[in-house]
Amino acid sequence: MKIAVSSTGKNLNSQVNEIFGRCPYFLIVEIDDKKIKGFQTVENISRNQAGSVGISVAQMIVEKGANVVITGNVGPRALDVLKQFKVDIFNGRGSVEENLKKFIEGKLKKL
Repeated sequence: MKIAVSSTGKNLNSQVNEIFGRCPYFLIVEIDDKKIKGFQTVENISRNQAGSVGISVAQMIVEKGANVVITGNVGPRALDVLKQFKVDIFNGRGSVEENLKKFIEGKLKKL
């Protein structure tokens, strides 16, 4: 399973970013057998676009193969794209690593 986490930084100690489309980075995390197997940091190059940011970012997440997104908030157009591709969205706050552990334990709230 691949999880895309909107992040303020480039590693698991970074904070979950509040805004899906405008976050500086996404951590694409590989989860296998309820363990973090590794991650890739992806810079959000769409974040400074004037419009349709959420749609562009959602498409990028789908292209990266993520099944799940953990973020603070998702706009309506990004939400539509993610739901269309059956990507589950969960509300996260705090560090990326804490949120991944909560997800694995089934303790994150689904949006």
